[in-house]
This record gives sequence, structure tokens and C-alpha cells, in this order.
Amino acid sequence: MGNETSSMAPVADDTPQVLERRDVQSVAKYINERGARRFIVMTGAGISTSAGIPDFRSPDTGLYANLAHLGLPHPEAMFDINFFRENPQPFYALARELYPGRYRPTIAHCFIKLLYDKGRLLKLFTQNIDCLEREAGLPGEMIIDAHGSFASQHCIDCQSFYPPDLMRKAVEKGDVPHCHMPNCNGIVKPDIVFFGERLPEEFFLNRHLPAAADLCIVMGTSLSVWPFAGLPALCKDGVPRVLINQERVGGLGSRPDDVLLLGGCDAGVRQLAQALGWLEELEALWEQTNPDKTTREEQAVPPPTRDEKLRNEVDRLAEEVERTLNVSAAHQHRLQEVLTKEDVPTDRPTSSEDVRGEAEPESTDSSLTTHPTPSATAVDGGGGLGHVYPHLVKKSPL
Repeated sequence: MGNETSSMAPVADDTPQVLERRDVQSVAKYINERGARRFIVMTGAGISTSAGIPDFRSPDTGLYANLAHLGLPHPEAMFDINFFRENPQPFYALARELYPGRYRPTIAHCFIKLLYDKGRLLKLFTQNIDCLEREAGLPGEMIIDAHGSFASQHCIDCQSFYPPDLMRKAVEKGDVPHCHMPNCNGIVKPDIVFFGERLPEEFFLNRHLPAAADLCIVMGTSLSVWPFAGLPALCKDGVPRVLINQERVGGLGSRPDDVLLLGGCDAGVRQLAQALGWLEELEALWEQTNPDKTTREEQAVPPPTRDEKLRNEVDRLAEEVERTLNVSAAHQHRLQEVLTKEDVPTDRPTSSEDVRGEAEPESTDSSLTTHPTPSATAVDGGGGLGHVYPHLVKKSPL
């Protein structure tokens, strides 16, 4: 179930079965000499933080903390499907600032594109909604958006597809797009999985692919919530699994051929690319994502700290939402009544990832349509877009 936890398996001390040693050089030798070509990559928000995309959940600098004073039942209501039906304007104020095209892909995103260019990528499973993999040039058919993304959009009533050019125009103007189908006029929403919605069917239809991989790379994710967290375990025994992350997660390291590269994702992919002899290609590919080299060099001297960049971005996003949010006191009261009338369990999941992952796809459990409440608590200390930035959730001590 979505909010179940398990103890971390100990790091294996067995002799590797496939690799010479449990290090990056041995991974590179395995790839180059054995011709490994079916790579499964699994990513979370950690590969996007160096792009400057802000944290939703940090107590002081997170976007939720900065939205708490606005006229919302609770900050997470912006991503609640029931609140969205009543008042989509706050979400679209935020969407205008987060919409694809505003952020540059990181070198970790470009590493995935490089794998594709070399014919070695079987599939990317990502928890991210930011579309930076696409911005790096990775085709959409190579991506499983486990929690949806801004890449497509549909009417929430009749489910009709909405043209992307019209969507971009509406978002840029700050308008709420409505369905063009006759007799509908429903609100259009990007295909991001909100609280109360299921994971995309595409995720479940492709969950067999890790078993066909000859290498698994996991980057920038806490692997804390199911069903996404279970993907690495689907790789067959003897298939090397490489974790590039700030800390060990998800039981990775418990198999003899697991390799842990602990630290930042950008540094980790550079280390792997260097061992493979691909670093020059990778850097060139990343440079292509920034055509304005002069601006990049000017910004690099002196470079803002990561905290400064995120603080400035959060302030900007919060100001934009506040500027566009104009909910009367009566309307707020009505929204509160709508949300509180829901039959909601008090032990709600840690995040929308939990809501969507509480049951296997064949389940019809009503928990798949639960909605978060501001008073409920869970293992991550509160609700939020844990599916977007799970690695930034403060973990409870075990």
C-alpha cells in the first residue's frame, strides 16, 4: 500500500556476479565490453534541482510555505482535483511560471538523451512533471511519465484532447482554458496527476520493462512511495543497478552487482560518462541546450548559490499566485464546505504519489479517490507534491 514503509536492506558484501568490482569503472567496462544496450533509467526531482526548479516542501523556502497565507483551504489544494474544479485560477497562475521552456535541462537530463542517441536506452521512467527530458531532446515515446506532466492536456469532464498550441497561449496569458467540444466547456487540465487521480495507464502497461533490462540507472529519487518505488526490484538478479543519488534509497546496494554513486546527480553522471569515455560528448550535448553562451558566462560570475536561486524563484512564484488569486470570503467558505464534506480518511497518504499508488491497477479500492486534508498527517510530516520532489521530504527517524 502507498504509505507502507520497510526497513532498508543491508549493503551486500557478496562478490559481484557480473561486475569485476562494485565501482563506476567496472560498470563502464561491463557496458563497453559486454555490449549492454537495454538501459532502464528511473528518475526523480533530484535531477532537476540544479536547473533552479524550486522545492515545494521545505519549511522556510518551499512554495507551499509561501502559499500558506493565501486564500486557499490549504496550500496543497492547488493540486486537489476537487478544488481545481471550483477554482482553477491558482493552479494556472503557478503553471504559467513552471511551464516548459522556462528552465534549462541539466547535464543529467542530457545524459539520458546521450543514452538514447547511442541506442542504449530501453525506457525512462520519471516521477517529474517538468518535461526537461523532452527539452533535452528525448522523444516522448521513450518516456513513461509516472505522475503525468505538462506534455499533454485534456478536458476534466469529457476527456477530450486539447491542442498544445492553444494550451500554451492560454497559460502565457494567464487564462483558464476550456474545452472546445460542443456542449461541454469543461476546464482543461495538464495531464499531471492530482490528488484523487490514478497513475497513468501507461505506467502499468510498461512495468514489465525493467525485467528486460541489462542495466538499471536510478537517479535523484527517494524511492519512498509505491508503486514507482518497486521498479528497481523488478530487474533480474545479476543485472547491475547503479544509484546516483544524495543518499542510499530503496534497498539499492543490497545486491552483489549494485553500485552506489552517492552525491549530486550532475556530478554522478559526469563520473560515469568519464569512465565510459563519453564526457566530451555529454558536455557538448549539454551546451546545445543553452544557445545563449554569453548570458551563461555572465551568470556564472559570480554564480548564485543554490539556496539563493531557489529562494528567488520561490518568491517569484508565490507573488504570481498571490497576484492572480482573488477568492472572496464567501467563495472561500463554500470551497471549505465542499472539501470538508468529502468522506476523507484522517491517515491520508504522504503525497499524491501515495494516493495514486495505494493499490495495484486491478484494485477498485475507493482509497484511490481519496483527497488530502490540511489536518491529516503521514510519514513525511504532511501532504504535498511528494511525487514531484520526494527527495526533499524530511524523513522521520526510524
